[in-house]
Amino acid sequence: MSEATSAKPAKPGKPSVWASFAQPAAGTMFFFGFSSGLPFLLVAGTLAFWLKDFGIVLKDITMIASAGMLYAFKFLWAPLLDHWRLPGFARLGRRRGWLLAAQLGVIASLLLMAALTPAQLGLFIAATLGVAFFGATQDIAVDAYRIEIAPVDAQGALVATYSLGYRIGLIVAGALAAIMADHVAWSVVYVVMAAAMGIPVLANLLAREPQANLKRHLAWGEAMVGAVVDPFADFFRRYGVALALTLLAYILLFKVPEQATIGGIMSPFYLDQGFTKTQIGSITKLWGVWVGILGVFCGGAMVTRLGAWKSLGIMMLVCGSCNLLYLLLMVHKGDLWVLTAVISAENFTLGMLGPPTVAFLSALVNQEHTATQYALLSSLVNLPGKLLGFFAGGIVMATGYGMYFVITVLALIPASLLYVYLTPRLRQRVFDQPAG
Repeated sequence: MSEATSAKPAKPGKPSVWASFAQPAAGTMFFFGFSSGLPFLLVAGTLAFWLKDFGIVLKDITMIASAGMLYAFKFLWAPLLDHWRLPGFARLGRRRGWLLAAQLGVIASLLLMAALTPAQLGLFIAATLGVAFFGATQDIAVDAYRIEIAPVDAQGALVATYSLGYRIGLIVAGALAAIMADHVAWSVVYVVMAAAMGIPVLANLLAREPQANLKRHLAWGEAMVGAVVDPFADFFRRYGVALALTLLAYILLFKVPEQATIGGIMSPFYLDQGFTKTQIGSITKLWGVWVGILGVFCGGAMVTRLGAWKSLGIMMLVCGSCNLLYLLLMVHKGDLWVLTAVISAENFTLGMLGPPTVAFLSALVNQEHTATQYALLSSLVNLPGKLLGFFAGGIVMATGYGMYFVITVLALIPASLLYVYLTPRLRQRVFDQPAG
């Protein structure tokens, strides 16, 4: 037998980890992650500090600082970014053009917030909604850019660098902004935050546009049917009406405790417990972020060992129950060690909940509708808790902080019952359970 006939075809080598992280797109995604993370807290927890300093009542604080709920509805205008080029920005390409417009919208809206201040509350709220809308729009553009700029085997590096940039953005908009506010006016803080957005704008101008096939132009109605109606119908076809509705009920409930404390209620709570903005920013927005990153790695390892569904059940209970730890701060007012311990537990368990949540939702989607179904399911995960957070101020004013935290944890009871009901139905159908 000749060498030509006997030689075996060479197996393709495994993708290089170093090459994945060294690709230019990985650095670009770091700056795009920063761009996505920065505005998020500026319309939530950080905004609540400003409103409380201005003398706004707690009920109104939590409503205004729930502007981030717009993020949960971004799928409604996502078809625009898929099917239309934005006039005036087309020379950058479809993805970078929309992203630049959204970044400039965030900057303009932050500057408006700084110029108006809560003294002109109606216009100030409109500017706040502008930050949230443009922030959600840039998230849509960044997700599409990431998927199109690199093959599947390089996506892990892009997600990692994006996540690091996102958390740096949270630190700047959370810890740095809170510490600055102890020394300068809030309007100055928001001008600085707007200036910080110039860094990812420059990264966008220097980045390259993905080489993706343009989809044909669709009318709005046709685009919405393809982007929203068909994926929903597919979900019910695959699981059946009864199981699909049960899954949706579980999705709506299992993260209520976490989402109910993301809005505007926590910043006034910490202030009312005797902590300064510098202490709050340093511990909750700086230390807590890095503890959360550690939790994410541990959560990923847990999914590998126990599987997504079992990990989700455990962390749903552990993370949700951590809301009761806030009661300790009401007993130990102004105690930095207690605050550090509570924030460490809350952020670590929250980080651990992330990987099983992503794995769970990813397992439910049809690969023909991956992006849209995942966006819709993740919106449902976040919506109920955000709605509860919207009314948090009124609930606290009527019942007190302690009862509010207890109410958020009570959502775990129906979620746990649904989890038990779904376990045998999903174990064989959706999840591959690890041996042992």
